[in-house]
Amino acid sequence: MNLLKIISALSLVCLALFILLPSALAQETKTYRIVTVDGNIFIGELISKTEEQVTIRTESAGDITISRENIRQMTLIENDRKRDEGYWLENPHGTRYLFAPSAFAIKKGQGYYQNTWILFNNINYGVTDNFSIGAGTVPLFLFGVSSTPFWIMPKLSIPVAGDMLHLSAGALVGGVIGEDGGSGGLLYGTGTLGNTDKNITLGLGYAYGGGEISSTPVVNISGMVRTGRTIYLVSENYFVPNTGFDGLASFGIRWAPENFAVDFALLRPLEDTGSLIGIPWLGLAIPFGR
Repeated sequence: MNLLKIISALSLVCLALFILLPSALAQETKTYRIVTVDGNIFIGELISKTEEQVTIRTESAGDITISRENIRQMTLIENDRKRDEGYWLENPHGTRYLFAPSAFAIKKGQGYYQNTWILFNNINYGVTDNFSIGAGTVPLFLFGVSSTPFWIMPKLSIPVAGDMLHLSAGALVGGVIGEDGGSGGLLYGTGTLGNTDKNITLGLGYAYGGGEISSTPVVNISGMVRTGRTIYLVSENYFVPNTGFDGLASFGIRWAPENFAVDFALLRPLEDTGSLIGIPWLGLAIPFGR
């Protein structure tokens, strides 16, 4: 048990040091990825842009001019995303770890659907660039159960410190359709250091129910590091002080091509669980509105 705690602490320290390494210098030229309405994709340095058209210089086709009305998406590619094999695309599921949210905001008009263990379903949507709303359920009615749990997840996010530090506040408000047990949930605040490719998050949450709020916080420490074009290492960990519960640690891999993300992970209590290696986690996230 003590060894697991030491390993978890050292892993988080190493992750924080990695994130705090100096960032790349500001880029002089701007490189954009343009997706047209008919599905073509062009990547190149910006030559000029007006209200009517955009011209970029590509490696394979030279200068290309595209009418604004034919552009479905135009995304700036930062210098630190350039690699010998091409470009690392934006993290398609960068606002959440396995389940816990980071402090990053979902952009206005964008969202994602997330499914975990087949039964748990979440959908989140960016109402503004700083506020999102989500909802989730477990469809027990498919198994003939009359009661159905559900939850709502509002979240407010604010970027600070040159966009390398984000703060957020939110809630998970839950209940059960078909029962009169009232509602309960979690009120939380988080701070995330880094960007969507490498970051660490500290969160504090307070459970509530029956008109009362717990005086003991749930501490969440999560992190993510990108190791390749489509591969991320993810860790999500929970601690509840002064309760006799040592905590819960996890480590996983995210496979994330452009249009979806799949999480494979193991969750393990930090107390002695005998021969238990870990509880498997399988999650799928599909973004939309991008």
